[in-house]
Amino acid sequence: MSAMMVNRYFGSKENLFAEVVDTSFTPRTVVPDDLTRLSHGIARALVHRTGPGADELSPFLLTLRSVSNPRSAELARQGIERHVERHLAELLGGERARERSALALSVILGVWLMRSIIGDTALLEADLDGLARHLDGMLAGLLTSP
Repeated sequence: MSAMMVNRYFGSKENLFAEVVDTSFTPRTVVPDDLTRLSHGIARALVHRTGPGADELSPFLLTLRSVSNPRSAELARQGIERHVERHLAELLGGERARERSALALSVILGVWLMRSIIGDTALLEADLDGLARHLDGMLAGLLTSP
């Protein structure tokens, strides 16, 4: 896409990037809509979506690649907060829901980074059911209202 086309349709490269962020973070990739087994659903989806041969989680890649540019990082943060953190906090409700949501997202991003990008051997060779159970336990503690 040429600079002229970007400016015509989006006004600027920054606006194009903001649109990409919104488009990337809108679909539910790891955080389900079901509150009844939320930590279990997240753990299972995360283990499945970060294993060898799994499809890339483009929202996470977008976040990782954005951090070197302060404005891009800010736009990525806004997208995460608007689409993922807010959704999870609304599901959780209760005291400090937004903080608990952000902590859970930190765990999710960390697991994704260690399995998909760094390729941590212990996490890649782990029994998938056991790994999901450990993640479920960790996330259940974060997602439960104090």
